Amino acid sequence: MSATVSPIDEVKTTPWAGGRSPFNVEYGKMMMWFFLLSDAFTFSSLLISYGALRFSAVTWPGADKIFQSVPGLADHGYPLVFVGIMTFILILSSVTMVLAVEAGHRMARKEVITWMILTVIGGLMFLGCQALEWNHLHGEGFWWSKIPTNVDTLKEFFEGTAASLAAQQTSAHQFANLFFTITGFHGFHVFTGVIINIIITINVLAGTYEKRGSYLMVEKVGLYWHFVDLVWVFVFTFFYLV
Repeated sequence: MSATVSPIDEVKTTPWAGGRSPFNVEYGKMMMWFFLLSDAFTFSSLLISYGALRFSAVTWPGADKIFQSVPGLADHGYPLVFVGIMTFILILSSVTMVLAVEAGHRMARKEVITWMILTVIGGLMFLGCQALEWNHLHGEGFWWSKIPTNVDTLKEFFEGTAASLAAQQTSAHQFANLFFTITGFHGFHVFTGVIINIIITINVLAGTYEKRGSYLMVEKVGLYWHFVDLVWVFVFTFFYLV
């Protein structure tokens, strides 16, 4: 007796049949999407907390007054220039990752190696820039639960002088704690991504994925790297633009 197929289980192959099932995804890639979704909730909660404190405060440190330095060139006078360079580097590393994934689809091993190495270099450059920025802010007197002790120095980071000193000190403490926590958490993700990218690059050099006949692992780590870049866009907006 031949098995019958119900209409709902019938495989649709016509041009108007709706295409492939959206759930027909490789297991590892789906698990990466689940991880990124959970991580997005974590970053969202941190940024929402920052926004709630920022817009409920009487006063808040001005980004253009705090982030004025270009380490190695100038301590003041260049608002948001250095963070703009950092952002450009990270976005450029996302482009090189896209090119690495595209080369993997074509099984172009040498191109994958080149683009992966450039992605790693971009990630390391971003981390180096972030370390310089942290070092500068620490030199200004900001750290976890720490703000400049000099009153005149502290007031320079605020727009106007209408708010009381107590309000400025409270806002400065909240800003410092959230800034170092959120950017540090993001920096940890970038560092993790760099380590993973190095491991994947070593595997590419060893011909591991060439033997498997697929560079799917490059695509998986690419998803993570693009997520890290996307999160930075929101961090950049919250801390440096708003």
